[in-house]
Amino acid sequence: MKAEIIAVGSELLLGQIVNTNARFLSSHLADMGINMYFHTVVGDNAARLLSAIEIAETRSNLIIFTGGLGPTKDDLTKETVAEHVNKKLVLDQDALNYIMEYFNRSGRTATENNRKQALVMEGATVLKNDHGMAPGMIFTSGERTYMLLPGPPKEMEPMFTAYAKPLLMEKLQLQDRIISKVLRFFGIGESQLETEIDDLIDAQTNPTIAPLASDGEVTLRITAKHQSSETAIRMIEETEKKILERAGEYLYGYDDTSLMEELAKLLKEKQLTIAAAESLTGGMFQKELTAVPGASSLLIGGVVCYSPQVKREILHVSQETIDTDGVVSAACAQQLAENVSKLMKTDIGISFTGVAGPEDLEGHPAGTVYVGIAIKGEPAKVELLNLAGNRTAIRKRTVKYGCYYLLKYLK
Repeated sequence: MKAEIIAVGSELLLGQIVNTNARFLSSHLADMGINMYFHTVVGDNAARLLSAIEIAETRSNLIIFTGGLGPTKDDLTKETVAEHVNKKLVLDQDALNYIMEYFNRSGRTATENNRKQALVMEGATVLKNDHGMAPGMIFTSGERTYMLLPGPPKEMEPMFTAYAKPLLMEKLQLQDRIISKVLRFFGIGESQLETEIDDLIDAQTNPTIAPLASDGEVTLRITAKHQSSETAIRMIEETEKKILERAGEYLYGYDDTSLMEELAKLLKEKQLTIAAAESLTGGMFQKELTAVPGASSLLIGGVVCYSPQVKREILHVSQETIDTDGVVSAACAQQLAENVSKLMKTDIGISFTGVAGPEDLEGHPAGTVYVGIAIKGEPAKVELLNLAGNRTAIRKRTVKYGCYYLLKYLK
């Protein structure tokens, strides 16, 4: 099967909303063993939608539409598709009854254009909308299967899961399953990682290996296709083993996790508490840690020590260190980490001091960062970073490196 998604809505092209429907559908179709080769987005224009349909028909035999099933004039998906495949639109009485009951319950009066939502293509299998008014539909014309789904994710996702997916499985008699696993790396660049596994990528057939870089991290998606899910998983594990033999020291997690989530998980396992002293990051480390459920048992507190005065008076960085080494220094980072841990009575203290930019500070260029880590019972450690990018990128990467070093030392 070759599938294609056509998302209909000018709001997508204008950037007013993000097309999360495409991600949801692609993930489910991959799990079903259906190849997704194209995503198309088209505005609320019948001529352009028709053009997109004609292109899709030259390369795909499963075409899924999202959006354009509502009551207004710019909702034109089913009208355009029906005209193209020469099918009539007929009233679905069950859908109309559901719509009228909704308006009765809410004490509102249905307008004539609400009846439009109950129109479906003649001969199509109607997909019930349990969370909205416009039903979906699925039908086959010639060698192609067409599926029309509503645009709002709160309607589309449950409709697909409850009704469309089982129908597809039965209708297409799908055999193969596509299983994916994402390996997440930090501390190694995309080009270096790719060099380490270049021969594996060149030789890939099934499973396949797809690298992706984002925000200083690198991921590898390993995807295997087989009629047996167990066999596909075993194929992935064999490929993963070969990758980790070469770059395993940089692996920190799998699939949808993050460095902060992995750090929180490890702190919980070891029953450790932490406090942070943040200069250039301005509380970003604590913000991200508190976003993880259960962080209240881990993060005791912290200090945003942006000025030298706070570093000196609250966290007791010595005046000698500030005068001799400066606030952007290993000595300052070490004292911040040690002293915030003492102040908050925690097992771990972490500090961030440096230059986010764009201007230099104390003769140091933007991207010069020191991360201090004080773990109870161990000598304090300080890591020097020389980061590239704008102010926001430097701050984000500083926090990620703090998580990475903590994971490294605690393991």
